[in-house]
Amino acid sequence: MSRIGKKPIPLPPGVTVTIEPRAVVVQGPKGRLRQALPPGVVVEQQDGRLVARTTADDPELGKFHGLARSLVANAVRGVTEGFTRELDIVGVGYRAEVRGRQVHFTLGYSHPVVFDIPEGITIAVDRATHITVSGIDRQLVGQVAADIRRLRRPDPYKQKGIRYTGEVLKKKVGKTGA
Repeated sequence: MSRIGKKPIPLPPGVTVTIEPRAVVVQGPKGRLRQALPPGVVVEQQDGRLVARTTADDPELGKFHGLARSLVANAVRGVTEGFTRELDIVGVGYRAEVRGRQVHFTLGYSHPVVFDIPEGITIAVDRATHITVSGIDRQLVGQVAADIRRLRRPDPYKQKGIRYTGEVLKKKVGKTGA
């Protein structure tokens, strides 16, 4: 049995849950999410809480037990609070701006980079160098932030590029031409 899987998931007020055979549908103030469940795990609603349990006493199901509980807990948190990921653009002349459902980046290339914003994601640009990615699906928010970071990865020598807020780069010393 998984220690994480045993923890019940409290349901905040305003959140409704529909349990399907292979999925859980969570609806809240920010939206609606459908979370598929791994095989061998079911979710039950008891006393205003959700409880994940395995269908058999197989020790191999322990990893799926904790995974299912975490995925459903993230869905509940997503429809109530939402998730955000923040990035910083570092470099002379590097900037971003939102135009409709696209973000236009100037990242030192010979051309501007255009990034399409997927459905369910909101991107805000502050001070032209600070990007906030937000949405209700934790996996999608993280993937979009990683895709934006991949447009210009942080350089360990010059310390330029797009990095997560608070990310610390280990500065490498360049070659000396002595």
